[in-house]
Amino acid sequence: MLKISKVNSHYGDVQILHDVTLEVREQEIVTIVGANGAGKTTLLKTVVGILCPTSGEIQFLGERIDHLYPHQIVDKGLVRIPEGRKIFPSLSVLENLELGSYLPKPKARRSESLEKVFSLFPVLKERSQQLAGTLSGGEQQMLAIGRGLMSLPHLLMLDEPSLGLAPLLVRDIFRKVREINQDGTTILLVEQNVFNALEMAHEGYVLENGRIVLNGKSQDLLGNDYIKEAYLGI
Repeated sequence: MLKISKVNSHYGDVQILHDVTLEVREQEIVTIVGANGAGKTTLLKTVVGILCPTSGEIQFLGERIDHLYPHQIVDKGLVRIPEGRKIFPSLSVLENLELGSYLPKPKARRSESLEKVFSLFPVLKERSQQLAGTLSGGEQQMLAIGRGLMSLPHLLMLDEPSLGLAPLLVRDIFRKVREINQDGTTILLVEQNVFNALEMAHEGYVLENGRIVLNGKSQDLLGNDYIKEAYLGI
């Protein structure tokens, strides 16, 4: 579904990504793990067109997208949930969700999508008229995911969904991500929570200093001695 081939990205003169290559297959959960500053968020920004790659290719559903604007990429069904939620705190929960369906195709199915989001996250229905800024951290993360789902993604990219959440809430969020995948949406997950991310995913990639240093089946990576020592403290 998504194919990234030898992508390099810079901020000014500073190179962040170095020949990054990875694939996401349809209906899989693929995770990219790594320490803070490894380049994970930069990679997602490059995929969705916020940052233009300096070289390499990005294909989605067989079509090259590295020359497109972000709204064109979203329209093709590739959606990113940013790190830190980035909700609109002065708007209601419902208004935040509606903003996720601003393009023509999602807008035509807004009511249907709202019902699905409310079914997945009942608390959002209960708080639909509440200002988004008054929600708890976990509820704001649910709102951010729900807003992304309103765009009718084929591939949903989540950037650090567990960031700043208590362990119980982290388990809830990961369970919901599984449900979204089981309902037919492909997931690309970026996480510092290495164990939970690899335990849930089908495939995993380890990004260090802007380079892919390991990749393979997630269960194989969980058993890898380097992963155990460097990321799991075993």
